[in-house]
Amino acid sequence: MKNLIIMAGLSVVTAFPTFAQQSFPNRNTENPLLKEWKSSYRLPPFEQIKPEHYKEAFLIGIKEEENDINVIINQTAVPTFDNTIEKLDRSGKTLRKISAVFYGLASAQSSPEILALQAEMSPVLSKHGDNIQMNEELFKRVKKIYDSQDKLSLNKEQRRLLTDTYKNFVRNGALLSEESKDRLKQINEQISSLQTKFGQNLLAETASYKLIIDNEKDLSGLPSNFVQAAANRAKSNGMEGKWMFGLDNPSIMPFLQFADNRDLRKQILTAYQNRCNNNNDKDNKEIIKQLLSLRSEKAKLLGFPTYADYALDDRMAKKPQAVYGLLDQIWIPALYMAKQEAAAMQKMMGIVPLEAWDWRYYNEKLLAQNFDISEEKLRPYFQSDHVREGIFWVANQLYGISFTELKDVSKPHPDAKAFLCKDADGKTTLGILYIDLFARPGFKRGGAWCGSYRTQTYEGNVRTLPITTIVCNFTPPLGDKPALLSADEVETFFHEFGHALHNLFKDVHYYGVAGVARDFVELPSQIMEHWAFQPQVLKQYARHYQTGEIIPQDLVDKLIKSGKFGQGFATIEYLAASYLDMDYHVSDNPEIPDVLKFETEVLNNKRGLIKQIPPRYRSTYFQHTMTGGYTSGYYSYIWAEVLDADAFKAFEESGDIFNKELAAKFRQYILAPGCIDEESTMYKNFRGHEPGIDALLENRGLK
Repeated sequence: MKNLIIMAGLSVVTAFPTFAQQSFPNRNTENPLLKEWKSSYRLPPFEQIKPEHYKEAFLIGIKEEENDINVIINQTAVPTFDNTIEKLDRSGKTLRKISAVFYGLASAQSSPEILALQAEMSPVLSKHGDNIQMNEELFKRVKKIYDSQDKLSLNKEQRRLLTDTYKNFVRNGALLSEESKDRLKQINEQISSLQTKFGQNLLAETASYKLIIDNEKDLSGLPSNFVQAAANRAKSNGMEGKWMFGLDNPSIMPFLQFADNRDLRKQILTAYQNRCNNNNDKDNKEIIKQLLSLRSEKAKLLGFPTYADYALDDRMAKKPQAVYGLLDQIWIPALYMAKQEAAAMQKMMGIVPLEAWDWRYYNEKLLAQNFDISEEKLRPYFQSDHVREGIFWVANQLYGISFTELKDVSKPHPDAKAFLCKDADGKTTLGILYIDLFARPGFKRGGAWCGSYRTQTYEGNVRTLPITTIVCNFTPPLGDKPALLSADEVETFFHEFGHALHNLFKDVHYYGVAGVARDFVELPSQIMEHWAFQPQVLKQYARHYQTGEIIPQDLVDKLIKSGKFGQGFATIEYLAASYLDMDYHVSDNPEIPDVLKFETEVLNNKRGLIKQIPPRYRSTYFQHTMTGGYTSGYYSYIWAEVLDADAFKAFEESGDIFNKELAAKFRQYILAPGCIDEESTMYKNFRGHEPGIDALLENRGLK
């Protein structure tokens, strides 16, 4: 929910009276999580934190927040914004701090101890949150202020905080009977545990698979640096002289693109698509069924016909029909284009029928044939450090800000780098940015994300510095050879940096207005992708890692010309996952006897998805929807793309993609205000009108 502070998937504006009768230790002054962080910029002391520190800190944090809530409830003064709404927003300081560190590190640096604690604490923290959201005495105070708000002298930010606080109580069961509240608490605990289990199963299944090659002939077609990475991986697992490949993206995706051995491509893709679908203790099919049933029951308890209606109620889309309306507009032209791509591949293959494990391989060959360009021609120009410099340069050109590396500070992992961000005046510190780029199979969850170790707010009149982090799964450096990124990874880096800018520029006084709706949050990230391959930007960072040569103009031209190539596949695999997410949650009777049959029915039979394109995430490893972050929300990327495509067009129409006046407006109306205004209002404040879909279709070559 956008109005509560979400730290790595955990709502931490909470209270947990169950622990009131238990004996709690006093603050352990040796526990680094419970100390005041006095280092430069008050960074978490990552190197000092051990797994055994967390549980004690969580329990202390829960108890302290319970006391905060009790102070609010037990005061005799008439409820006011200051003594109730603001105090509620500030409650749970310790728990908020601990949760940010724990869940940030659990995603990027897990261990058996961390996973066990995550499973143990998940239902505890869920119950903890429920007990505040369903606290009748607290809600009475909130409601009294909400009902009399017209008589109060509140500014716009305070009014939004009050409104969203009230709505959050209602959305979390404050108006239910005691019997229904008890049932909702049970449901929430079960959902929390199941979501945690789903994610942990996926982490384990992804890490457990190993494709071992001991015949050098089977490496045919693979780039030399990729082969060397596989050899290093095998050696580190006690198999020197062999080559090891896994299901993490830096390993499987290049294998599918370049491996000439078709049988091995089939083998590794089949394993990838069957993660958590192997009828073992890591199988997720029953978890999915239980989650869907519980979510549906929760929605009905709260007065919504389906879970999708509940989830969308506080987003821009508002209703499932709006989501389907957008997806349907794009599906038909994208499917047509995907079929044309399939036909071109089939022509190249001859009589052998095209299969899913052939797609990326022949897409790469067609790219080379049609545009004389390939990923391997581009990689030498995309050294990770140079790309980062280019990203910082773009931010400076737009906003005047600067980044300086901090060498001797605490870091969440030795691979991470820390940067101090200064505003255009060169004096004002905006925040701290960590960048952790490289894959750690089995320890770091898949994908890429931007998180926060501290959210921006104010302490009195002093702005609290945000601590944000970009985490990716790129191929690490090999020996003395630097990390070289693919074009997709470059775009991902720009994307996550857009989220980081959103965190760094935020300027709000309350935690409760710091977030934005799920289908708006991708606008700041996706608009940054538009600068990634602009010719004047490439000249800043695309330098050959050995010679220092700027990327040749003819290669830039080929890159731009090939920009829309493969968009049928890219769009369809994304839309298929978006439909799957929505279809699971729009039923008012989600009893699904067979998860895989449901998936086939709604995608292949109902919508005509061709068999060679599976959804980007199949059900049993669809972490976005099944672990709660993007439930009924995976559509958000394409929804936000309507916004970002239209917003970037404003820069193009101005004749200057670094138009500082437009950038200042984007910062003022999109990046800085949190959710003080409605998201649609924020966009219109920047652009002057509602967005249209034409720019998106044009960018993807679907118009």
